[in-house]
Amino acid sequence: MRATKLFTKTSKTVPADETAKNAQLLIQAGFIHKEMAGVYVYLPLGLIVLEKIKQIVREEMNAVDSQELMMTTLQPKELWEKTDRWDDSKVDNWFKTKLASGAELGVGLTHEEPVVDAVSQYLKSYKDMPFSVYQIQNKFRNELRAKNGLLRGREFVMKD
Repeated sequence: MRATKLFTKTSKTVPADETAKNAQLLIQAGFIHKEMAGVYVYLPLGLIVLEKIKQIVREEMNAVDSQELMMTTLQPKELWEKTDRWDDSKVDNWFKTKLASGAELGVGLTHEEPVVDAVSQYLKSYKDMPFSVYQIQNKFRNELRAKNGLLRGREFVMKD
């Protein structure tokens, strides 16, 4: 697409509350839009860059025979209680919610517990190993004070 067709434009100003230089430059260049502290919209140019980075990561992971999967964003409390990490004193910066039924869920900050639970259903023998899995997904952190732009936001993309 031609730059003249993009709805985004470059800007000389940035939001007054944006202190992170990385976010200031990306906002000025029209790559991202600040929705709120720690939460950014990837505009067309920013999304193109993000997708290219993801593709490079996928190529490298696939080159070592790693298998891509996609874990759920909502994670049951029981998975985290198995490893004693549900308590806020252990993991203090993640979002938690309840279903209408009362079941408690965590909103994906990391996926160590869920991936172990999922792959353990399929590994029946030492002959099934070694193997490697990965995912590229949005994650969420309940940061008290989101700072450092895209580098330490409330919503971010991570390969794990």
